[in-house]
Amino acid sequence: MGYKKPTGCSADHLAAAKFPNHGNTYTVIRHKFLIDASRSLLKTHGFDIVNEEYKATGDCNIAQGIYHIKSQQDPELGMMFAWTNSYNKQIRFQCGIGAYVFVCNNGMVAGDMSTYARKHTGNADSEAFNQIMSQIKNANKHYTKLINDKDSMKNVTLSNKEQAELVGRLFIEEELVDSSQVSCIKKEMSKPSYQYGVGQDTGWAFYNHVTHALKMSHPRSWMSDQQKFHEFMVAECLSQSTIQTTDTNNVESDTIDPNQLTIDQQIADVNPTEYTSQIPLEPEEAGIIEIDEETFDFEM
Repeated sequence: MGYKKPTGCSADHLAAAKFPNHGNTYTVIRHKFLIDASRSLLKTHGFDIVNEEYKATGDCNIAQGIYHIKSQQDPELGMMFAWTNSYNKQIRFQCGIGAYVFVCNNGMVAGDMSTYARKHTGNADSEAFNQIMSQIKNANKHYTKLINDKDSMKNVTLSNKEQAELVGRLFIEEELVDSSQVSCIKKEMSKPSYQYGVGQDTGWAFYNHVTHALKMSHPRSWMSDQQKFHEFMVAECLSQSTIQTTDTNNVESDTIDPNQLTIDQQIADVNPTEYTSQIPLEPEEAGIIEIDEETFDFEM
């Protein structure tokens, strides 16, 4: 299926787009509603928008909003909130907290912990509003996670061959990049457009080469592409790096204290009535957030 090429546009242009009616089978969420809700909720929760970017197909049937948020927590990454929406059933509404690299505006979106997508049926507007609010309330947690991932990738070494192999997998196995994006990544690996403050043989440099190419993605897939690529890098580089570091830190010396108890001996010494292998888990943040009637007053 072909998709019309998206172009940059203004918030007013999206707000004025023709609004379709699909009957009871598909509840359309207005682009203007998402713009107003994003601006209002970010302001309500103390976040200052420093830049807004919008893209849409010529008919505005598919649109995307990206908000760069003022933050002084990290000198390299700023906070970002983004949403994607459609009037033609081709994609579901999505929103999520992410980050952007100051030097190049490359994006970062981390896993399903910071994104939400729902089918456009029923009370879609109120659910979208709740999800935007939920993401923004947890923005600092998601943002901090991305900063930590960025710092960890700086310590990952990737040879040119390893980077080439990862690009091949992203193209053939994951289908996250197309041939033109592969060419873009190859060019960036050879002569990067930006300086990321690290060597070319690091995971962070490679990450940016790919996210630079992902700027070419259509708005309908940009957010999910970013999300899947971040998960790919965490699985391929950060998880392996963590395992290697843990193994190194746990290497025992050749000399073992003869008086040291084994784990079996320690367990045997514990009173069975006081011992349990089940550790209570921290409660997860979940559930639908109730709508603030006074805040939810955007024009439909």
